[in-house]
Amino acid sequence: MKKKSTKSQKGTKAAKKSPVLKSPRQEGPKKVIKILLAEDHRIVRECLAHRFQAEEGMAIIAELDDGKKVVDMVREANPDVVILEPGLNGGRGIEITKEIMAQAPNTKIIALAMSSDRLSVLGMIRAGASGYLLKDCSFRELAGAVRTVASGRTYLSPGVTGLVVEDYVCRMSNPSSSGSSNLTARERDVLRLIAEGKRTKEIAGSFGVSAKTIESHRRQIMEKLRLFSVAALVKYAIREGLASL
Repeated sequence: MKKKSTKSQKGTKAAKKSPVLKSPRQEGPKKVIKILLAEDHRIVRECLAHRFQAEEGMAIIAELDDGKKVVDMVREANPDVVILEPGLNGGRGIEITKEIMAQAPNTKIIALAMSSDRLSVLGMIRAGASGYLLKDCSFRELAGAVRTVASGRTYLSPGVTGLVVEDYVCRMSNPSSSGSSNLTARERDVLRLIAEGKRTKEIAGSFGVSAKTIESHRRQIMEKLRLFSVAALVKYAIREGLASL
């Protein structure tokens, strides 16, 4: 007779390997979008800061109302997105945008503006802004725009999209055409007052400068726009949304 195996069933079962359970995949911490608010109205800054601090994945790193401080803070803190009022420092939003782009080209800028005048929209986009929204937008739209530009895309309010597309088509068909973004903030103000029919002395008085200074501004405007009569300047200002009929 064959001898029975001395191995017990219990021992056989114990020898079997128990199944290995894999631990759930651990995801790394989500990247927080660092936002700098550049707005000259304190109540707007505080309201936006409050809303963004409650928004998941976003953090306000600074609230400023001065263009030079904005540029310095961008260099120091390296924010992902700057929400900028184009009218900051007397309408220097375009110049501030250019300075930021020169020092921190990876920083994304969203213009949050009161109006959609052609010069402001095209000037900000040409200067390097990745987004342009009007202040009548909802916070949901603004937060969505922040996420959009932070991901490397562009966001434009529906009301300004047509202007940008029209400008792009115009520039493609006439690459040598002069851009209104070449005008400084002061030159845009002078052009607007010229289009409103103000005389040189009146314009000079409103800025506290001499009539010769205003005449110099006018010559610079004409050279930049390649328009050499007041009538042509007026037509241009109306077409660009700086003045109305």
